Amino acid sequence: MLEAILDPELPIVDPHHHLWDRSMAPRPTGPQHPFTTAIEPAQRYLLDELLADTGSGHNVIATVFLECGAFYKADGPVELRPVGETEFVNGVAAMSASGLYGPTRACAGIVSRADLTLGDGVKAVLEAHDRAGGGRFRGIRNSASWDADPEVLGPLNRMQAGHYLRDDFRAGFRHLAPMGFSFDAWMLEPQLPDLIDLARAFPDTTIVLDHVGTPIGRGAYTGKLDERFGIWRDNIRELAKSPNVVVKLGGLAMAFCNFPSFLAEPRVPSEQLAKEWGPYIETCIEAFGADRCMFESNFPVDMGSCTYAVLWNAFKHIAAGASADEKTALFSGTATKVYRLEL
Repeated sequence: MLEAILDPELPIVDPHHHLWDRSMAPRPTGPQHPFTTAIEPAQRYLLDELLADTGSGHNVIATVFLECGAFYKADGPVELRPVGETEFVNGVAAMSASGLYGPTRACAGIVSRADLTLGDGVKAVLEAHDRAGGGRFRGIRNSASWDADPEVLGPLNRMQAGHYLRDDFRAGFRHLAPMGFSFDAWMLEPQLPDLIDLARAFPDTTIVLDHVGTPIGRGAYTGKLDERFGIWRDNIRELAKSPNVVVKLGGLAMAFCNFPSFLAEPRVPSEQLAKEWGPYIETCIEAFGADRCMFESNFPVDMGSCTYAVLWNAFKHIAAGASADEKTALFSGTATKVYRLEL
């Protein structure tokens, strides 16, 4: 059943989505992790698919692309291959900026990947991203997501514990602030103390916590969301004490959280999503303040729980009691400021 769009005139800057084309890649065989199952319908998610979502009723005026390992260069130095993603996304952004595809400015900001464990060597990679970004490159993301139970992350179980604590990682990280770039962080809820330490060590670097820190309800954590909520909340409050950190409100439709709405049939309405996600989002807004929080779609990953239109309806339910200024910050202002968008 289609939902009526809530507050359709409210301007939205979606600060977190991906673009990829996996339609030509070999399909995995055997039992699949729920993450793989959730994104199976989105083997191709490019400008057409993005604009179909952003044009589904809400007033999405601009977006920010987040790295996802797409369109890397096929050859050349390994450390420079992720620059291919920036080149590709800047081309998509240029198409959108022509106005031929409607008023939404897709990929007005670009967050790519550079391996910070290169230490001082990462500076040349960052410079290459900046040149390739056509004035849109804003920063990088390095995931540190890890858990001792491989079932939690499934196909994304690629890291070792303590990535943000490594000396070689921090040797590269120190170049971000002097070059004017921000850092997006993705880790799981038990790893939040690592980010707290990183934020304190680099108070001049803007750090964006993705997906409210990704609460876990899968694998060894099945049925423990409520049990671990207090641990997550205390770490969020501690992280918020570092003024250089902002947080993205979303990503709660992913497989890792495993809310009842995930892969539910029939799809649940936005009111139920708001009820499930509300305690996490409201806690973040209370801790950080609206001017350090931004709603995100995390599409197409979050399509495992809802459509794009229903997702933003859920956010609008959660923010219903906010003031006009707070809504502006949450839905567009914080993202515009943090990613230095020219709209």
